[in-house]
Amino acid sequence: MKAIVCTQFGGPALLDLQSLSDPKPGPREVRIAVAAAGVNFPDTLIIQGKYQYRAEPPFVPGAEVAGEVVEVGDQVSRLKVGDRVAAFTPVGGYASQAVAPEAACVPLPAGMSLTEGGGYGLVYGTVSHALIQCAALKAGETLLVLGAAGGVGLAAVQLGKLMGARVIAAASSDAKLALAREQGADDGINYRDTSLKDSVKALTRGQGVDVIFDPVGGPLARDCLSAAGWGCRYLIVGFAEGNIPELPANRLLLKEMAAKGVFWGAFTAREPATNAANFAQLAAWYDAGRFKPVISQTYALDQAPQALQDLLDRKVTGKVVLVP
Repeated sequence: MKAIVCTQFGGPALLDLQSLSDPKPGPREVRIAVAAAGVNFPDTLIIQGKYQYRAEPPFVPGAEVAGEVVEVGDQVSRLKVGDRVAAFTPVGGYASQAVAPEAACVPLPAGMSLTEGGGYGLVYGTVSHALIQCAALKAGETLLVLGAAGGVGLAAVQLGKLMGARVIAAASSDAKLALAREQGADDGINYRDTSLKDSVKALTRGQGVDVIFDPVGGPLARDCLSAAGWGCRYLIVGFAEGNIPELPANRLLLKEMAAKGVFWGAFTAREPATNAANFAQLAAWYDAGRFKPVISQTYALDQAPQALQDLLDRKVTGKVVLVP
């Protein structure tokens, strides 16, 4: 098979396209012919040795794939050859073949293309867990989404809106805000040009928001605390800005706020039945035409370094996927 290999820690330019033996599934694993592999921000960290999950070179990066099952282990009971699945793979996705535990695979909705599937599992799994379990988002509440034009941000805009929330999108350009509005955002804030906290206060008549979805981190975190309303749930999803913020506990106290971490990967292992229920709900919403993954660009497998660099340079909107 063809695969992108991280032979040493560093930037995307150090990745190498190689020919490797096809992987063999273990007893509870399946082998997937990869039709699309999602490109995600954690991939940029793991190749630098900076992610919480550490892989030692040489390894194949890539945390999510979509494709058809071509081989099953002898203890696999739920999946069979020919099934169309999305799979979560901490490493191994940037390849024409990938192995994943049966428990880490979810069936694709019948009408979803395999290319869409490459941008489905990780972001929509994360967002559904964040909004349903972590935030308990209710219809009529106001949801603030940072990084609203990125893959996970757009998914939060889409799902927040269909769950009945008023969605305020925050992004770094007017073009990105226009995309977020196309996907359902009610209002938009360009936090490069205006104050996030002042804009939120104006849009909410000083009340603040009920839920904050933050995959960005960095200095904007303190603005988020100012934009929060009474009882706000602040969801810490990631740190795309590059810096991990420190949150003053007194700010949480004064508004009876909850700062809640969102770690979907660990959640899937600890609560597989709840995760499966989330994906059943996602499939029902997709089949009803309530949302559609936004795949803004596809790259060939050997263009993986460019895809990752575009992600780091914030040139990406929605999801981008590799198509082996």
